[in-house]
Amino acid sequence: MRKSLMMLLLVLVVAGSALAQAAPAQDQAAGAGAAKPAQSNKQIKDPAEYNAYMAAVNAKDANAKASALESFLQTYPNSVIKEDALELLMKTYQQLNNVPKIEDTGTKLLQVNPNNLTALALLAYLKRYQGLGATDPAQATALLNQAGEYGQRGLQQLETAPKPEGYQDADWAKMKDSFKAIFSAAVGNMQLSQKNYQAAIPNLTEALKANPNDYITTYQLAVAYLEQKPIVVEGLFWGAKAADLAQKQNPAAATQFQKYVHSKYVRYHGGEDGFDQLLQTAQNSPTIPQGFTVAPAPSPADQAAQMCQQTPPDKMGFGEWEFIFTSGNQQCSDTVWNAIKGKKLQMQGKVLDVTPTVLKIAATEDAINANTPEITLNMTAAIPAKLLPKPNSTLLFEGQPDSYTPNPFMMTMTNGTLLTKSAPPPAKKPAAAHRTTTHKR
Repeated sequence: MRKSLMMLLLVLVVAGSALAQAAPAQDQAAGAGAAKPAQSNKQIKDPAEYNAYMAAVNAKDANAKASALESFLQTYPNSVIKEDALELLMKTYQQLNNVPKIEDTGTKLLQVNPNNLTALALLAYLKRYQGLGATDPAQATALLNQAGEYGQRGLQQLETAPKPEGYQDADWAKMKDSFKAIFSAAVGNMQLSQKNYQAAIPNLTEALKANPNDYITTYQLAVAYLEQKPIVVEGLFWGAKAADLAQKQNPAAATQFQKYVHSKYVRYHGGEDGFDQLLQTAQNSPTIPQGFTVAPAPSPADQAAQMCQQTPPDKMGFGEWEFIFTSGNQQCSDTVWNAIKGKKLQMQGKVLDVTPTVLKIAATEDAINANTPEITLNMTAAIPAKLLPKPNSTLLFEGQPDSYTPNPFMMTMTNGTLLTKSAPPPAKKPAAAHRTTTHKR
């Protein structure tokens, strides 16, 4: 996390920290022996206290500065510049990448001033990334919630925070934007972990304005879109963009991101055609292009209509019939049913339940794997005991469709007969239906 902490230090310090970083100066108006930090109204009246603070501020070595500030705060626990000293100490520990001390000092700083923006920002940032790195789900949730709470407090404080003394308007505006990005990311991440996807989107979007190359926040924005039901198509772009951004920084994460968005793309679109173009669009576009869209897969009813137009019912397989009968397209269902009802069909399936006169059979791959019956076969005559098929065995049979129910699907067949000859090869089901079959006609 060292690189991330140093980057955050730049964010928080580059604009200047007039209250915490500036060296104190003698305040002639305060009277003899009185001193205060430059550009601050806080006066240090005790020369010894002033000299101790000056020594800490002017220390060149970060470890020496931290030690001097700790000594100052212990010696002068009620100093008028306690908040300034704590803030400087927290930033010094940040330079040293001492995370426990950053957290400890930040917590003390918030006890002095619950609305200190620097402390809120650092703690929100740290808790967020600790939560993202936690392997225990309960711990991750707790850390992300802590980060979000710091972020909420920070956003609320930003609405009324006055410009610190010594800041130019442009510098203060830049500083507020940096704080807002950190707070928004923490709040958005908490909302995402709580599956409050719609609330997370504006916060994560706000965070990306300040750092559009942040692949983690970009991926989280994609998840906030893609985990909704139905998914929001913009998430497909942001998922592809996250994979693109992570490619140079974290190739393993890039692979994971691309796998996730590919799965969502295929499920939404009905196939992977156009996915390479999506990746190219994300690579070439810093943000989502105007009018971006991905065509959704046709509905089951539309797929059924297309199947009826392209293939005669007697040329379809059992899996295709089942798909049509469960699609909600009544016109197509009637066409197929009228064509096959009462016709002798030879099929193959897995026997799930056996009696001499009735067999329950699974005929598609999905049903076979789930041990779910799809066919009730009423035999023409009772099966002799020596020929009675064993449960879970594969069976060749003949029967005539008599009736069906669409949900849950069950086709009842009459005049059932066991076969010993080979059945035709398995029929294939359209990929768009997302189901494969092993039945035979």
